[in-house]
Amino acid sequence: MANLLSMQCLASLKKPGNIISLRAAALSIDKRNYSSKHGEYLHQSVVPSMHYQKSLPRLPIPKLEDTIKRYLAAQRPLLDDEQFKTTEKLAQDFQHGVGKQLHEELVAQDKNNKHTSYISGPWFDMYLSARDSVVLNFNPFMSFNPDPKTEYNEQLVRATNMVCSAVRFMKTLRAGILEPEVFHLNPAKSDTDGFKKLIRWVPSSLSWYGAYMVNAYPLDMSQYFRLFNSSRIPKQGRDELFTDDKGRHLLVMRNGNMYVFDIVNRDGNLVSPAEIQSHLKYILSDPTPAAAFPLGVLTSENRDVWAGLRDKLLAAGNAEDLRVVDSALFCLSLDDESMKDHIHISHNMLHGDGCNRWYDKSFSIILTKDGQAAINFEHSWGDGVAVLRFQNEIFKDTTEKPLVHPSSAPAAVDSASAVRRLQFKLDSELEDGIQKAKESFDSAVSKLTIDAMEFKKGGKEQLKKSKLSPDAIAQLAFQMGFLRQYGQTVATYESCSTAAFKHGRTETIRPATVHTKQCAHAFVCQPGQHSVEQLRGMLSECSKYHGQLTKEAAMGQGFDRHLFAMRYLANSKGQALHSLYADPAYAAINHNILSTSTLTSPAVNLGGFAPVVPDGFGVGYGVHDDWIGCNVSSYPARNVHEFLQCVHKSLEDIFTVVEGKALS
Repeated sequence: MANLLSMQCLASLKKPGNIISLRAAALSIDKRNYSSKHGEYLHQSVVPSMHYQKSLPRLPIPKLEDTIKRYLAAQRPLLDDEQFKTTEKLAQDFQHGVGKQLHEELVAQDKNNKHTSYISGPWFDMYLSARDSVVLNFNPFMSFNPDPKTEYNEQLVRATNMVCSAVRFMKTLRAGILEPEVFHLNPAKSDTDGFKKLIRWVPSSLSWYGAYMVNAYPLDMSQYFRLFNSSRIPKQGRDELFTDDKGRHLLVMRNGNMYVFDIVNRDGNLVSPAEIQSHLKYILSDPTPAAAFPLGVLTSENRDVWAGLRDKLLAAGNAEDLRVVDSALFCLSLDDESMKDHIHISHNMLHGDGCNRWYDKSFSIILTKDGQAAINFEHSWGDGVAVLRFQNEIFKDTTEKPLVHPSSAPAAVDSASAVRRLQFKLDSELEDGIQKAKESFDSAVSKLTIDAMEFKKGGKEQLKKSKLSPDAIAQLAFQMGFLRQYGQTVATYESCSTAAFKHGRTETIRPATVHTKQCAHAFVCQPGQHSVEQLRGMLSECSKYHGQLTKEAAMGQGFDRHLFAMRYLANSKGQALHSLYADPAYAAINHNILSTSTLTSPAVNLGGFAPVVPDGFGVGYGVHDDWIGCNVSSYPARNVHEFLQCVHKSLEDIFTVVEGKALS
């Protein structure tokens, strides 16, 4: 599930035909008022951060017949006639039998739990019960663009500024003065001081309706409290999420060694930036050799193995130091290596060497020797909306209002006594466990290949002028690329945020459709057999249908989460699963060979994740004004270089037709 960077969903909220981006809400920070009092806050929102939370609409449970209809429509391009007949019969049997009963129970359960959404509990459970390593399987990364003022990219300067801005974000959030996350359909009406001054007086239980009346859509912010002082704790069978908001310290990792020091003082204020700079400088110049047994690599282990080893760590007398790690505000990983290129950055930020990371922290900021920065985050607690908002705010704050400068002198303080290097008590069994974890880690990451592609002959602007959805065209290019390379149409997953609802998580868009299959076949297998007008018509059809699927998913009207929740309900009651769930076609559509997620942001340079199945691709992509970029991963079963060549060729063909020219 590493692709659930969910904030990218293109969603239509209550306005037919108007495709908007939920992502844009997380990006619309440029106009915010950054009147930071004494440098302690990023800004002071007129509207309290959680003002809309109480009145957010509830995530709807789709009608069962709609779910079955959508499920069968998504299955159609993946099955031959005989297979489809079988799947259709099973689906209809489910709809009129067991499914009807499960659906009714789910609806009744949902009515009794109005404080949350029907998917929230099962989704947390799905993540926390997964026993696979969080590395590659779950944690994604998003890298920062470089600071436009190049001298501010120096590792110590950038690290200090990012730590200071992170504390300012945390303080702004906890003071309830972080601007609420709202998507404005008509910013001239709703993103104004006048409206904000008015809406702040509307009671929380009604405020969402006030925003809705001026075409503004507040988004769920229930995940934000897990950003800081949080960790995933390994336990046998099912992990736990831990948060202790009293922690005032930062966890810093370098060479596999772990250090802590306070970045918030006893009064709850940011420690002076010059002191933070001094402490980080002390860590960067610490001559302690690389840890012989780096504890961090244990967080990359199978969760049950790690849970067993953690129990042994506790028994060996390390409880206090583990609590210090778990309660740290966040983790800052300082790497001694410089990055060679984008591919090197992707590998380093997605997994690194396993030793200089604590993958269980809610998020880590990673900074390389040459000042490349990224966030790697644990996925169970949230879907990236909060992380992207944090990343955008941090980038804006560090680039526009840095608190230390290349010429700043670190404070003359005793960093040697302020900074504590954690020293864990390890017996031979634990040392052996660390060594085995490192071997497993090395073996897993050695199989991963990452490659990137930039298509420079067109982008969002040209597609929009041609009345085509940019996201639909990118997804179509992946379908065409895979068909060109492997001659097949396969299960494809695109994540979509349902943050417009209380405790919404994500829904799946299924981009492989009967329309993309027909269109891809025409472009790849029969390029000379169709006129430009016919091909253009097919592109338009794909775009329209993809737009419809996107709108449905954003409004909680997909089929994946509904079927998942009913299966979860049956399992929790110990009920035998209906044969729909045992159908090979159900297994196949959930074996997502193309796992995709899109991201464009002024703060983010690259985003990436590993494939979710051994024979899959992990496709991170962004459609920009005049170019399209892809960052794709694969294991040995697939050839990622060839796939990107095929995607590039597909985009060339699509843009040729968009320009009204015949395919050669």
